[in-house]
Amino acid sequence: MPESPETHVIDYRAAEQLLAARDPRGAVKLLDSVIAAHPENTAARLLRARAFFAAAQLRPAELEFELVLEREPDNAFAHFALARTYERSGRPEQAKRHFRLAAALDPKPEYVKAAQFDADRRAAD
Repeated sequence: MPESPETHVIDYRAAEQLLAARDPRGAVKLLDSVIAAHPENTAARLLRARAFFAAAQLRPAELEFELVLEREPDNAFAHFALARTYERSGRPEQAKRHFRLAAALDPKPEYVKAAQFDADRRAAD
């Protein structure tokens, strides 16, 4: 018997709760079935990327964030999260690029601070 769309909504919401409760691996398990049924669901992919990141599975997180950005290149949060992933992977130049894209798309203080515009200005002086 195929799963109903409601089941996937329930699984998505449960995955959000698991991630909030610091169980990223449990969240990934639930999201795998949601994404298998709805591979175009960008919200589910973004949540799964966050769960991979929280579980320190950096390569899967990177791939998911990149896929989200292919579909939504103006998603500031996805740029910021991908930058954090690159940062944790020891790739500061790639991280800097995405921090700056995030800040350009949405000038939240957290994004602007991470973009280090001030540090570059001081280094140039």
